[in-house]
Amino acid sequence: MREVTAQLGVTPAEAPSAAPAAKGAKGQGKASQAFQRGLAALAQWVEREGADRPVPRGHSEEIAVDGEAEPVTVKLDVWVSNTKSRRDKLAPDQLAVLRELGVEWA
Repeated sequence: MREVTAQLGVTPAEAPSAAPAAKGAKGQGKASQAFQRGLAALAQWVEREGADRPVPRGHSEEIAVDGEAEPVTVKLDVWVSNTKSRRDKLAPDQLAVLRELGVEWA
């Protein structure tokens, strides 16, 4: 994962934000954190399994997150599905990183 994320400049703590937040918008930090963790999990998956293999239904990835003592489990199949259904709301830089990971719909 480090190789792929280093190449993209993405780590769980540095992934692009979900979208610019308007002042006073609630929950933006959680959306950004969720995107970052999902992106890190996807990068880990792609490095291990390859970009051509789809994430199977029910699959979860454990990722290391800065500031957390234990690995964090990301339900990667759910994250990919939700991200795809909300792709029209993603920022251009988020779509670009997903394309670099081999996500066709991005």
